[in-house]
Amino acid sequence: MNDAPTPPSAALALFRGDQRIAAGSAETVLVAALAAQEADPNATLLAFDLSTGRVVDLDYRSRPAPQAPEAVRRGRPRLGVVAREVTLLPRHWDWLGEQPGGASVTLRRLVDQARKAGVGADETRHRRERAYRFMSAMAGDAPGFEEASRALFAGDESRLSALMGTWPGDVVATIRELLEPAGEA
Repeated sequence: MNDAPTPPSAALALFRGDQRIAAGSAETVLVAALAAQEADPNATLLAFDLSTGRVVDLDYRSRPAPQAPEAVRRGRPRLGVVAREVTLLPRHWDWLGEQPGGASVTLRRLVDQARKAGVGADETRHRRERAYRFMSAMAGDAPGFEEASRALFAGDESRLSALMGTWPGDVVATIRELLEPAGEA
């Protein structure tokens, strides 16, 4: 179904066809999935992580899978620092080397400034992307899907609503939920 296991604390939504039959924690959705499968063994169920809009696999096992030992990492793992490669031109390295604190401190400061400056735009983009992931999985063959996708990414909410007018109610409601800012959903 997907390449990512279900995070235990994730908010999920469970669909049977185009009907939303459960929402909540992984445990809540798993209980609903088991009941739905017991009632109809041939039912097609899809679970979505509401924080990403991605389809997730439900873990039907009663205990968590054993974790592989973590590889030794470069950097300062105790502080949460992870070493990765950055490719820059020589003039960039020269400039970074002249900065107080060195290249790493300067890069962290620049990244933090960029994150703060783009927080609103980033949040909007993330909401649209998670709604699109869900929309593609649940309404990819629905009438007007292509135009609805364009309206979604253009931020044209009235056009998006009009294009989703004939889509199943639970699908539309979930798309709207995914478009809400994190604290309001």
